[in-house]
Amino acid sequence: MQKKINILNKKAKFQYEILDKYTAGIVLTGTEIKSIRDSKASIAESFCEFNEQSELFVINMTIQEYVYGNYYNHAPKAERKLLLNRKELKKLEKEVANSGLTIIPLRLFINERGFAKLDIVLAKGKKLYDKRETIKDRDNKRDLARIKKDFNN
Repeated sequence: MQKKINILNKKAKFQYEILDKYTAGIVLTGTEIKSIRDSKASIAESFCEFNEQSELFVINMTIQEYVYGNYYNHAPKAERKLLLNRKELKKLEKEVANSGLTIIPLRLFINERGFAKLDIVLAKGKKLYDKRETIKDRDNKRDLARIKKDFNN
């Protein structure tokens, strides 16, 4: 049985307000999928953009070169095409163009059939005061859990 691959963008939920979520396939070469299966990928600073043909690409996603690859190895920070339904692509493109939202990868994983998938979200950037509110809520939850634990013991 193969191990579970689950590469997260941990800062995304802190820096952005998530509005809508989609699961997209990725067009990869042979050495790229091998590196992902070895958990040698990062989506921390990546984002998604549309090109002139209304195709969605993930930009700045790092997939390290495959260790056992030869001269057929891939470029680590290449643009990679995302696969979605035409209806979803049109909806996303309209939202990004009209309201100034952004598309961010949230999670890179391999599904049960062995295909690499990317959870992308339509997001709106948080202001500084929103981030402070998030920190305050997180601290309150932590304090409440600590009090409950002390009370139960």
